[in-house]
Amino acid sequence: MYLLLFTPHIIFLGTFAIIIGVFWFFGLTRRGRRNPLTRQLLRMPGETLRKGIEALDDDLNFYLLATVSLPLLFYAVYLAIAVSGKNSTFTVILYTLSPLVAVIILIFKMWKKAKERAALRLGLDCELAVGQELNQLMLQGCRIYHDFPAEKFNVDHVVISPKGVFAVETKGRAKPDKRGGPAEATVVFDGESLIFPNWTEKKPLDQAKRQAAWLSQWLSSAVGEPVWVKPVLALPGWFIERKKPSDMLIYNGKNPDLLLKGTGNACVTDILMQRIAHQVEQRCRDVEPVAYAKKAEGK
Repeated sequence: MYLLLFTPHIIFLGTFAIIIGVFWFFGLTRRGRRNPLTRQLLRMPGETLRKGIEALDDDLNFYLLATVSLPLLFYAVYLAIAVSGKNSTFTVILYTLSPLVAVIILIFKMWKKAKERAALRLGLDCELAVGQELNQLMLQGCRIYHDFPAEKFNVDHVVISPKGVFAVETKGRAKPDKRGGPAEATVVFDGESLIFPNWTEKKPLDQAKRQAAWLSQWLSSAVGEPVWVKPVLALPGWFIERKKPSDMLIYNGKNPDLLLKGTGNACVTDILMQRIAHQVEQRCRDVEPVAYAKKAEGK
């Protein structure tokens, strides 16, 4: 009976001991070792989305742990109060409804986080697919960078080629699962909007143009001469039907050679390509090596 009075304290001390033990174990595995890399890494396709998914995973794990632990903690406290003889109708109601309300709130939060994570996962899959295809252009002398960090946004892919510079924005859009054939997998571009089977969008077009304009201005200032950046929108997995011509290229992420066609004669010299690539790489090389959780020397 007296053991029940100390149940909450036992649970708290046991949890605290486990946390301390985990931190000690991971600290022991890193002791006396360091990462051999001496500089930061380049960003991979979807780097920002990957970090967002990791943060959501942490939130979901916390909510799940709280959902399981809170009822047990409330029950342990209730038992301690009951054994002490201070039990009452109010106590029963309080320690019954409180964990129930808390669990409902936590489940709702988990649902929202899970929905957000599903959207990020789709975006990550699409950025990886487009990025891997664009990497093939390096065989033609192009320089490819991913997840370029700008001012409060990122450019999914930057292609630097002898034919020009391209800012590629990737949008992951799920298809209807109705087995309707090519019709439900086709998006129509009428020159102003993207017409999907069940909805219409304009924001991706404006976003791609806005980001290309920003990148053009930033590169022109960085290298000291005008640099024109062409906006590109990638919709992986969709058939693209163009009703009207546009100054922006829209494609489905495959056959990246399309970026280099129809751009006229070479307009970027090798020297200018190197200067542009140097400026872009300075921003994209900011990923810390994760082994041993130590920064590279001099950082």
